[in-house]
Amino acid sequence: MTPDLRPSTFCCSVTPFASDGSLDEEALRAHLHRLADAGVGVYVAGSSPGEGYALSRDELRRCLEIAVREIGDRVPVRAMGVEPRSASQMVDFVRLAADAGVHAVQLYSLDLGHGGRPGAETLERYFRTAIEAAPIPCVVSSHHFGGYVLEPELVASLAHDYEHLIGFNVTSPEIPYLVRVLDAVDGRAAVHVGGPMHALTALALGAQGFLSSESNYAPRTAQRVIERWVAGDHPAVFSAWAVLVRLMTGMGDVPGMSVRTVKAMLGALGYAGTGLRGPHLPLSDEERARAGKRLASLGIRELEARLAQA
Repeated sequence: MTPDLRPSTFCCSVTPFASDGSLDEEALRAHLHRLADAGVGVYVAGSSPGEGYALSRDELRRCLEIAVREIGDRVPVRAMGVEPRSASQMVDFVRLAADAGVHAVQLYSLDLGHGGRPGAETLERYFRTAIEAAPIPCVVSSHHFGGYVLEPELVASLAHDYEHLIGFNVTSPEIPYLVRVLDAVDGRAAVHVGGPMHALTALALGAQGFLSSESNYAPRTAQRVIERWVAGDHPAVFSAWAVLVRLMTGMGDVPGMSVRTVKAMLGALGYAGTGLRGPHLPLSDEERARAGKRLASLGIRELEARLAQA
């Protein structure tokens, strides 16, 4: 399987809920089409901002099936999932994702709970078990929020051994770590960084792009970073990237996990499906107002409309 090494960006999509907490399928369809219209790839049913832990197995399947049916012929649709406690839990999700027809499935690192960190041999056994059980392409996640990142030696071994391992999602504040991962992968799979903060550094180093929460409400701005990078229009790249980073900085405007900020932003733009499931608290009018102020200060509504007409 030849890896797709073209520059790209992906949205870590929210899961729209109605005010009563039920899955809002109509809002999900509308949201997915907004992302596809912008040309952004989509990761569905992730931890945050996807509220994946709050979804039942049937809801997970439903979200994935809707995404495939609605936009699967337009942009890459991938299952993101949540951090598993065991290999069997990850394998179960892999099979569910494959049955739903997604293009690829992400494999999160193990979260053993209670502060536990898996040893090198345990971690390798876990990933090999999940990859070998997958009938569809896989993307391995190395995310420092789990308390550790994958050693480049393991990355190199997995990239070498599995043709259907098409990518690595790398989220770490350490640029030298990203360099070591890129050297370990050596062009055998795509590498995307988590969040826009290191997007330009990643592209300059030879990575393929970035994932973001901000593309839920500014998808065309996120895609512009990639499009203008490919075109060699660096002033336009820098301009769009600066907007995304300022939006990312605004995560502190609404306390809690990223999903609260993202849904506050979507609500401020007038989109449906911005309800939250517990234990997240409902958004207050003040929090929605702060989100709206951030969007207005950066002219997001006008910028997205202008890019849609370009």
